[in-house]
Amino acid sequence: MAAALAFPTCCCCRRPSLRPSAGRRGRRPVARCALPSSEKNSFSWKEYAISVALSAGLITGAPTLGWPAHASPLEPVIPDVSVLISGPPIKDPGALLRYALPIDNKAVREVQKPLEDITDSLKIAGVRALDSVERNVRQASRALSNGRNLILGGLAESKRANGEELLDKLAVGLDELQRIVEDRNRDAVAPKQKELLQYVGTVEEDMVDGFPYEVPEEYSSMPLLKGRATVDMKVKIKDNPNLEDCVFRIVLDGYNAPVTAGNFLDLVERKFYDGMEIQRADGFVVQTGDPEGPAEGFIDPSTGKVRTIPLELMVDGDKAPVYGETLEELGRYKAQTKLPFNAFGTMAMARDEFDDNSASSQIFWLLKESELTPSNANILDGRYAVFGYVTENEDYLADLKVGDVIESIQVVSGLDNLANPSYKISCEE
Repeated sequence: MAAALAFPTCCCCRRPSLRPSAGRRGRRPVARCALPSSEKNSFSWKEYAISVALSAGLITGAPTLGWPAHASPLEPVIPDVSVLISGPPIKDPGALLRYALPIDNKAVREVQKPLEDITDSLKIAGVRALDSVERNVRQASRALSNGRNLILGGLAESKRANGEELLDKLAVGLDELQRIVEDRNRDAVAPKQKELLQYVGTVEEDMVDGFPYEVPEEYSSMPLLKGRATVDMKVKIKDNPNLEDCVFRIVLDGYNAPVTAGNFLDLVERKFYDGMEIQRADGFVVQTGDPEGPAEGFIDPSTGKVRTIPLELMVDGDKAPVYGETLEELGRYKAQTKLPFNAFGTMAMARDEFDDNSASSQIFWLLKESELTPSNANILDGRYAVFGYVTENEDYLADLKVGDVIESIQVVSGLDNLANPSYKISCEE
């Protein structure tokens, strides 16, 4: 039975209900989408903005649980936000994931920031764009030179040699990018920027020493992703002569949503989503996860009941997530979530309209630009648990339609970060 995706109503307006359809299953390799940009589907931005403005929640219809709780940190791990953006919201999923890492090393962030800013510099018209990029490159080079020892000091001893190698590659790459700019080769800037940010991101990931907090006892036996994992989702596209299938790469962030990401990864390993259809695609979200039958979520074979998880939100500046309540219910109206609904392809859990702790297996990807509903000023941040981003081929999410089939979702990396995997217990039984 399809789960309802509805929104609350008030005396002055009626918000539309949003519903997925029933699901199915399948399998998958790694392919790449190849749809000419001139042929890509489009929709009215006006209708899109109206849809976003009218929508106020995503729900499923899963059973209820009342679990307000807070995680207990092992030690303070507060990322340095002083060098983060103070301008437009970050929309790049890779940048969002890098900034969301639980590290506190200002030196590496000062190298990262100007490299991230190249994205905005390239939006400037004419030759002024390359002038701006050149300033970004010089700032990053200077920050790397001045902060190299501080960056290496933030790495565990076992990872320091690899860190030295990555910083050497970064220094060489910055010199190469400087020459690209001097040659006025604008087209070569973005690929080199991506390469350099991958070096930075790897160094930053190596700075994370273990999992930074304790998950509350009442959720500690659930599948937990204590770190990050990457999956590839292959979707079979129907009724589109220009696109047969597409592989979407998704990074799951267990540092900021261990229960939510762990629940999903556990279902992936159970092949729960394989063969399931896309159940909603309306220009606002793409959604799936409602299995066939009366249940609107995953039925745990060990209990015979729908497995639900609590609402899980990591607030920027907090040491651990809050559980069981929206930020609005907590009175934290100005708080910003660590994983915001900024990027096209933001991945989150759907849940019951009136029960914060009813998410089970239904997931959605948001299709929007953050200018329409900016971070901390939209109707989703702080109400729904984001646990990952589509990092490759995200633009093709807009081409998915109801009835397209998820052939398979396969783990690329990070499965060893999954604690308490229930799929292994199921296999043993």
